[in-house]
Amino acid sequence: MSDFSDWGDDRWILHIDLNAFYASVEEIRYPKLRNRPMAVCGDPEKRHGIVLAKNNLAKKAGVKTAQPLWEARLLSPDIVFLPADMESYIAYSRKAREIYYSYSDMFEPFGIDEGWLDVTGSVRLFGNGFEIAEKIRREIKEKLDLTVSIGVSYNKIFAKLGSDYKKPDATTVFSKKDFKSTVWEIDVSELLFVGRATTKKLNGMGIYTIGDLALCDRKILESKFGKVGGQLWSYANGFDRSAVRTVGKEYAPIKSVGNSTTTPRDLLTNEEVKETLYMLSDSVASRLRDSGFRAQTVEIWMRGNDLNGFVRQRKIDSPTCLSRKIAETAYSLFLENYDLTRRLPLRSVGVRAKDLSPLYGETQTDLFMNEATRMKLENLAFAVDRMRRKYGYHSIMTGIEMRDPSLPVISPEDSRKKGAGMYDLTPQR
Repeated sequence: MSDFSDWGDDRWILHIDLNAFYASVEEIRYPKLRNRPMAVCGDPEKRHGIVLAKNNLAKKAGVKTAQPLWEARLLSPDIVFLPADMESYIAYSRKAREIYYSYSDMFEPFGIDEGWLDVTGSVRLFGNGFEIAEKIRREIKEKLDLTVSIGVSYNKIFAKLGSDYKKPDATTVFSKKDFKSTVWEIDVSELLFVGRATTKKLNGMGIYTIGDLALCDRKILESKFGKVGGQLWSYANGFDRSAVRTVGKEYAPIKSVGNSTTTPRDLLTNEEVKETLYMLSDSVASRLRDSGFRAQTVEIWMRGNDLNGFVRQRKIDSPTCLSRKIAETAYSLFLENYDLTRRLPLRSVGVRAKDLSPLYGETQTDLFMNEATRMKLENLAFAVDRMRRKYGYHSIMTGIEMRDPSLPVISPEDSRKKGAGMYDLTPQR
């Protein structure tokens, strides 16, 4: 594997995947958990009951991602469940990316824990792609106490296959010269963008491996799957030439701020929904102010106890960071789109503020609120923020938050600890 003299002018593309990322970060924070089966999950007391990530001992016991917690407990009776801590995961992700950027500035994230790195322009400085991958793998382990699996190839699709091929803590190379003897033997379900439904259809056509897909008539695939069929055929044959799309060294600018909750019991009345929306909106507004933004679009999402849901949004008259304005808009959207007397009770509710603008920039005048009133309300909100920072979030609560003690009191701090979606950091293409 050390002789890459025939690589020629092909690109060197790495796909780097932080192994069992959430669980690995928790093992750094709580070293004793390295000797116990452990899984990162939602809050079982509030029905967020699925496994988000698991450590190696839990994996050996048969625990799988997205598995209900009760099933995981049957497989591993002594398993430890931890709530997700997204702030810690983002912090470690940033540290890992700083290491990647020391080898190349061409990095494309593929989630918080993986992404592609084009090191074609760096080989004269650091060695070939395999050597760079090995350096990154050692550096991640030494500096962060994490392990990564890295795929090295001449295109993004095969690099992704390589990082999945051998785990944990491994580097796998798929070259143009030998990929037919390696890649083509892999199950077709492992190819990027081939999901369960597509796998089932391909199996029905007698296609079980990536090689089967590559050798199939492209026109037959296109007649069955449309343009996607031709694209998958190109991927299987190693014809992918897509570029590593860089987004810069920092996470993309915040695009939205949101919060959601799965309630301890189903919401049966409009008043219960209203109370939940107001608590969520208070948390979202606090985050907006803390991040230095106002928002001009309010979005809600609702999910019934049959797990079916919907999303609705509305643009408001002028940007705001006030919880009451966000809550009123959210509740209005709910009333217009969901009738609890005719439809199923609600299980999950979310509020998101979008179309952000700087808090201290110019503000469009609100036709229904004069500037003096707006400033007074914002100053009051900032005063509440200061009090909550000093004495705790729950030291000041609105009346609506205290109506029903059986519903959760939601705060930004609680959401950070439990991994709720605080910010939308999706890279802007």
